[in-house]
Amino acid sequence: MKKVFSLILVSVLVLSICSLPATAQDTEEVPLTGESITVYNWGDYIANGEDGFIDVNKEFTKRTGIKVNYDTFATNEELYTKLKSGGSYYDVIIPSDYMISKMIAEDMLEPLNYDNIPNAKFISEELKEHCGFDPEGKYSVPYAWGRVGILYNEKYVDDPVDSWSILWNQKYKNKILMFDNPRDAFGIAQKKLGMSFNTNNPEDWRAAAEELKIQKSNVNCQYVMDQIFSKMGNEEAYLAPYYAGDALTIYGDNPNVKFAIPKEGTNLFVDAMCIPKGSKNKEAAEKYINFICETDIAFENISYINYSSPHVKAAEMHKEYLAENFGDWAVEVIYPETLDGCETFIALDNETYQLADRLWLEVRNSGDYTLTIILVIGALALLIGFIVFLRIKKHRRENA
Repeated sequence: MKKVFSLILVSVLVLSICSLPATAQDTEEVPLTGESITVYNWGDYIANGEDGFIDVNKEFTKRTGIKVNYDTFATNEELYTKLKSGGSYYDVIIPSDYMISKMIAEDMLEPLNYDNIPNAKFISEELKEHCGFDPEGKYSVPYAWGRVGILYNEKYVDDPVDSWSILWNQKYKNKILMFDNPRDAFGIAQKKLGMSFNTNNPEDWRAAAEELKIQKSNVNCQYVMDQIFSKMGNEEAYLAPYYAGDALTIYGDNPNVKFAIPKEGTNLFVDAMCIPKGSKNKEAAEKYINFICETDIAFENISYINYSSPHVKAAEMHKEYLAENFGDWAVEVIYPETLDGCETFIALDNETYQLADRLWLEVRNSGDYTLTIILVIGALALLIGFIVFLRIKKHRRENA
């Protein structure tokens, strides 16, 4: 979820960080120690040396002598499956809230030694109150956070964008996008219905599934993820739910695209750094987590990915940067004054996960009659073939 900025904005950022006391510009390189760690993160979710920003992983190696091997995943479920299969090992992973909760319950994470992570003191206490997935912070240190809201093109959308129900409005038929992952999609339908999206009540999930089926049939919504950037930017679509941090990227491509939080409430998501069981270098992994929490690194990193920083000092610097380069509206989008009405995903029980998977297949296949037609044609072909076989058999008996 890379954020692409203009050279002017990058220049401003570079100038702004020149005054920091210990940046990448004035640290001496430490010889390689022979140690290495393997980091598993979301795609385009770390400053990597592009667009005038530092390469965080290379800077860590420069300052510590510890090499970083880096791999990426597309969904929390992909991360979970890879770790559960035992085919790969990682030292640092950055899953989201509900997956952290699930992995804690299944004893898949190492407790952190905070003696090796002193910079964790910079993490916002207010945000920690929303970290119900790891309430004591025993297994995770927040990396970035944000909210889910509605992107809309004000040139075409003339209704108030203050409710999730606008994503069901037939007036914008064929111009509405929807999350192509079950937890976010169901969460929107559940909030529309006034539910918690952490419910384990099967009837709540079935009701949400029916809402999504109605949406799909009535407005012909398209299920997408990062395609939202091009479709909203190019005005192929007018409405889409997505993450607050990405609103600035799309705004850069099309200033007509705005962002709103519905009155029914929304998801406050937190991605956090953890150490999975099986880490071969836990102490070096904790050094890496501590490094990410250094003020200069936290500021550079969050300015590149452009989500909300859990680091108190980096967040204040980021607010100034956003106000100067985008305006006060951007500060409110990324750092709202209140988190009232926000709810964080937590792990569901296994029965609910299984039900959600089945219902999601029903939603995605609803209104799609291709498979039904194929099955009907196949059945008719078998029936005709059987009738022909019987007639041939009868004809041979009569002529025998």
